[in-house]
Amino acid sequence: MEAGDIDAVVSEQHYPDGRGVDFLKQMRVVHPNTIRILVMETVRRDEIVKLINDAAIYQVVGAPWEPEQISLMLKRALESRELARRHRYLSHELKFADAVLHRQNDSMTRALQETYEFDKLVFCSNSMAKLCNQAKKAAATDLPVLIEGETGTGKELMARALHLFSARSKQIFLAQNCGELSDSLLQSELFGHKRGAFTGAVGNRLGLFPAADGGTVFLDEISDISPVMQVSLLRFLQEGEFKPVGADQTHHSNVRIIAASNRPLSQLVEEGRFRRDLYYRLRGLELKIPPLRERPEDIQVLTDYLIKKYAEKSSRRVVGISAEAMQRLKCYDFPGNVRELENEVRRMVAMTESGAIITVDQLSPEIAQSRPGLQNLRGIELPQGEGFTLKRTVEFIEAQLVRQALHRHHWNHSRAARELGLSRVGLDNKIRRYGIERATDGVTQNG
Repeated sequence: MEAGDIDAVVSEQHYPDGRGVDFLKQMRVVHPNTIRILVMETVRRDEIVKLINDAAIYQVVGAPWEPEQISLMLKRALESRELARRHRYLSHELKFADAVLHRQNDSMTRALQETYEFDKLVFCSNSMAKLCNQAKKAAATDLPVLIEGETGTGKELMARALHLFSARSKQIFLAQNCGELSDSLLQSELFGHKRGAFTGAVGNRLGLFPAADGGTVFLDEISDISPVMQVSLLRFLQEGEFKPVGADQTHHSNVRIIAASNRPLSQLVEEGRFRRDLYYRLRGLELKIPPLRERPEDIQVLTDYLIKKYAEKSSRRVVGISAEAMQRLKCYDFPGNVRELENEVRRMVAMTESGAIITVDQLSPEIAQSRPGLQNLRGIELPQGEGFTLKRTVEFIEAQLVRQALHRHHWNHSRAARELGLSRVGLDNKIRRYGIERATDGVTQNG
């Protein structure tokens, strides 16, 4: 029996070589989860209590007994054990959640918060979820896509995800930054060139468009291309044809174009710096990636993901990040967006000893100095007029901060209270005091 996986044992009390209760006591050590049933000819109350305590027996059966009785007892015992197992699991999960809510253990919060991935884009915010749902629909088409967003928001990752979810996913994906090359070099990179087309052209070169025939080409920083290149690109988008530099013949290529810009192309069009017809060609479908400061809820899931990623790469074991350090990250604006956060996490992992937790000491100085609440004041327009004394102005700001916290946490009072440094009762009092209602998400002030 020591080598087996035993669900239940039914034993008599008397054997030639010993007592059944001693055998069940040994089974309790070897197989603690096994259901133990003892059959006795005579059963006294004091003896039953002693036997149950000694061997943790599930049931003592007295004679005479019937097979159906033992069968039913075993069935009920196995059901009871399964319910107990589920109860232990659920109790553990509830205690786990309670620890998260009361100790702000951010490394555990991820287990309670659903994290989404669109290829290598990691997020949990509603804004990114809506955007990626749009991107999946865009990927199913063959239209050009224009991705706009600040530097470091993950425009190339979005482009790769669009290719991966498209019908061209088995073909090649090629990327080119248009802002770092002159016109002649960019022409050569995109369309190719013939030998002797210009000084240094010692051989024929296949450009990105012919090389990616059937696949996808990602053009980053499209806003930086010159008017001459805009004309060449417009012709390719309209007809699918191009001429390599120095060539006489026209070639065709079936390529899907995904373009990206860190500046609004519509604004450049109005300023006369970008062709309107090219803009409309590129904007078959348009995706705008919000900056990280507008989706602070993504900071935690991104940080956890990046800690795991760089800890594995460096063969280090990083337990997680402290609640205070995570709060400082959430309070920082991240002008460099996800790229800046990634560099920060990579540096923190490198500075943390293996087996330790990341603390405020590992943060860069500018992030370590950030404080909760201060970044939210930028979104509040202060009231004007004679009636707003210092007291009323402070109350107005306080009401706005409470409303914003409730909105960010989808009216989860516990999480909003923790962010604001309040108790649940304190938060409820402020909601009543300022007349904050969920239906309209409006704010009214007494007095």
